[in-house]
Amino acid sequence: MNVTQASVLEKFEAPLRLREFPLPTHLEPGAALVRTEMAGICGTDVHLWKGELPISLPVILGHETVGRIEQLGEGLERDWTGQPLRAGDRITWNSATSCGHCYYCAEKRQPTRCAERRAYGIGYRCDQPPHLLGGYAKFHYLRPRTHIFKLPDDLPTESVIGAGCALITAIHGIERTGIVWRDNVVVQGAGPVGISALAVAKASGAAQVIVIGGPKHRLEMAKRFGADHTIDINAVRDPAARISAIRELTGSHGADVVLECVGIPSAVVEGMEMCRDGGKYLILGHYCDGGTVSFNPHVVTRKQLQIFGSWSSEPRHMKAAIEFLRAHRRDFPFDAMVTHRFPLDQANEALSTTAQWDSAKTVLIPNA
Repeated sequence: MNVTQASVLEKFEAPLRLREFPLPTHLEPGAALVRTEMAGICGTDVHLWKGELPISLPVILGHETVGRIEQLGEGLERDWTGQPLRAGDRITWNSATSCGHCYYCAEKRQPTRCAERRAYGIGYRCDQPPHLLGGYAKFHYLRPRTHIFKLPDDLPTESVIGAGCALITAIHGIERTGIVWRDNVVVQGAGPVGISALAVAKASGAAQVIVIGGPKHRLEMAKRFGADHTIDINAVRDPAARISAIRELTGSHGADVVLECVGIPSAVVEGMEMCRDGGKYLILGHYCDGGTVSFNPHVVTRKQLQIFGSWSSEPRHMKAAIEFLRAHRRDFPFDAMVTHRFPLDQANEALSTTAQWDSAKTVLIPNA
């Protein structure tokens, strides 16, 4: 029997274990087997490892993946955009699939709220066939109805994984709020989601984008992506001082749009105060349950704020992200986000590097 390896989360807050799994001997119609080329370590993986999202274990983590097609199941001939697929093609895919016919999928056209939606690296146990349903593995099994995207030759794998799920998340979120030409925008958070939101805001015509976050190496990356101003939370520790700084940078009014990309509940209270009257506030960074926070609803009415929430992304956002990466490669160096690389047997070190904010983007090279 042919076997392969994967790094497995068997218990929350415990080291991942390198385990062997059988390679599938038969593919379902519409499925694919992919040899993993690169897998991103997302901040969500850290939250999952900590048990901050209820998932069933054991699981192979990893929902940001690029690979090459090893085998195609019967009937799988084209990607989501209609391009033909063949063995050897370099591809990526949306991590989640939805049913396509429920109330939210068909009627409300919000497939991210589908009750049957499940994501690779999160929602599939690996102790059940076909096992290989996450990126921290040498091979990845793609179930039927996976939204696959063939990658163009001029788009480096590092750009795709450097952008990861953060870029499609940012595109979806900013699509909901909108950014009008010459808007003043604040981004709370300088991690991958914050950097992606910065890039999308700049490309949308924002007059200035101010990034609040840390540590310093992430703020330096934000400057490389065009941040007009950065505020280091380790240097400006008082929330009131940060709010005052934003007002000073925006003509005393506050920002037209504030994008929360940090996942810390207290940031929401602070961020709403950074909005101008009539401004927009997007909560984007809370994929996992970071806890509750008290706030005064009067702030929303007094400032006439528009509050938005956005969850994950849809296939069309992946298509938009690939086009964005190709069009703006010189403007936004997403490939430079990949700062730390690890082999599969060092997945714990990779996860720790992300957890400690030591990297811009940490990746696994499972077949190195």
